Amino acid sequence: MQADYSFRILVADLSSGKGEYRRFGDKREVLGGSGLAAALYAEFGKPDLPALDPSQPLIFAIGPLTGCFPMMSKTVCGFKSPYNERFAESHAGGRLALSLRFAHIDALVVVGRAPTLSCLGAGIRQLEVKDVHYLKGMDVFTTGKMLRKMFSGGAGHRSIIRIGPAGESLSGFACINVDSYRHFGRLGAGAVMGSKNLKAIMVEGGSAMPAPEGKDYAALYKDIHMQLTTTSMMKKYHDLGTAENMAVMNRMRALPWRNLQTTHDDERIDRISGETFARELLLRKTACTGCPVGCIHVGLLREQFAKDNDVLYRQVAYDHEPVFATGSMLGMGSASDVLSVLDEIERQGLDAISGGVALAWATEAFEKGAVTEAETLTPLAFGDAKAYRDALIHLGTPPNEFYSLLAKGTMAAAERYNGQDYACVLGQEMAGYATGEVFFVSSALGMRHSHLDSAGYSYDQKSQDKDVGKAVAFMLEDERQRCVLTSMVSCLFARSAYTEEALGKALEVLGYPEMAANLSAASETVRRLRWKTKFATGFDPDQVKIPKRYLEVVTWKGPIDAQYLNDLKQAYAVEIRKLAQ
Repeated sequence: MQADYSFRILVADLSSGKGEYRRFGDKREVLGGSGLAAALYAEFGKPDLPALDPSQPLIFAIGPLTGCFPMMSKTVCGFKSPYNERFAESHAGGRLALSLRFAHIDALVVVGRAPTLSCLGAGIRQLEVKDVHYLKGMDVFTTGKMLRKMFSGGAGHRSIIRIGPAGESLSGFACINVDSYRHFGRLGAGAVMGSKNLKAIMVEGGSAMPAPEGKDYAALYKDIHMQLTTTSMMKKYHDLGTAENMAVMNRMRALPWRNLQTTHDDERIDRISGETFARELLLRKTACTGCPVGCIHVGLLREQFAKDNDVLYRQVAYDHEPVFATGSMLGMGSASDVLSVLDEIERQGLDAISGGVALAWATEAFEKGAVTEAETLTPLAFGDAKAYRDALIHLGTPPNEFYSLLAKGTMAAAERYNGQDYACVLGQEMAGYATGEVFFVSSALGMRHSHLDSAGYSYDQKSQDKDVGKAVAFMLEDERQRCVLTSMVSCLFARSAYTEEALGKALEVLGYPEMAANLSAASETVRRLRWKTKFATGFDPDQVKIPKRYLEVVTWKGPIDAQYLNDLKQAYAVEIRKLAQ
């Protein structure tokens, strides 16, 4: 039987309350996931209109291997970012990818604006826009509890994604919470939902699909599954989780502390290391649907809320990035305090990295006198968890000009209060790797401004030379390889198992031989499409500035080389311009 290489998409119009299932595009050209999201933005997006215009699409796309192989568990969210007014991607796990697969939807495209705060329900032959005005202002966890009661059927097959107060207030830091412990975190996807009067989306994967025929599929599945579960490949992610990186990066003099004023603190690191979280707070581990690894680490937060030993218990997920942003970056000296700050970030529906890094800047600005308590409304100090919890409530629902600016991005506030030099922004609030010049450039200019664009942080750790051509070539090829994975859409932790050869075999056994044969060429098509789409929304790499703070960093290789950094930036900008043509 001839394979169907078109995508099945659902376009939901919140303004009319109606939806339409369509066939779209060609899998042989854009693969799925990242490629599909970019192609759909090119079809439905309005590059010249603001990110929060109701006509802008909010896209959720999965890949051709979703539901058929382990760790093909991610969903790509494509949108125009209210943070920087550029095309953006954010990726998340949870149950959403499998729910879309079992609803027979390759991509959900949401356009328009609902007349009242609403929840969109979608399934194989189902589309409903339900009025949920009574959820206005509710935090992410309370919203989740109420939605699970409203949609009592389909437990285990459905995915519920939602926003908190930050999304409703259109914060540039607003994330979309996915099934409690995963997020479309970066670049303000939650604000796009808020602009559409959309509190939540429930996708019910209530159908089934036949297992692929033949012995080859079962043999390949078993081989990949064994690699992931019986070798040391995933040991780090399952055991301590990515929080293991905290102590490692500190030893390497590459862990940002106190708004990147230093890259190590040997006295405090043991108090907030992955080992300490595991020993003192780890409650359980869990996994995204379709993943046999279980990298999601959930800690137990125990807080006294009244005298006479009355306490509350909460479950809070933690990884390296959130622990860095709300731990070392805020100068914390207690793992429990880190969890308490993360808990408030979750409730507000804020991105943990962005929120933590923004408050680190605000704290240094407060110490320098650039802002006062009249602006911050609470005296900010590194290590003060109570002050940070109060500040996060203000960041979620800004009460004054200072927090309104900060919610648009650290640099927006820094420009108003003359604090640009020490704003830790590389395209967006930095990730937890102060490894050196290659990472700083790859993040500042990268497609998603993320440590996931390419392994620039790894290049810094392994290479001592300053060969600009070699470093740029590494970033470009690593990005192309990741385009294959994010189009499938694999968890990037599994990239050692999912080589291009393995991905080609997987596509062949699923009946997509032409995709398998065209995989390398298609990855280049996807990469160029993503850059072209980003440039169409106004991205100009020559306008990107790397703040002075990054020139003051000292890593294991010594002080940052400003000339090398600038040469890298210029050379990489030339190459990505070529990709966008």
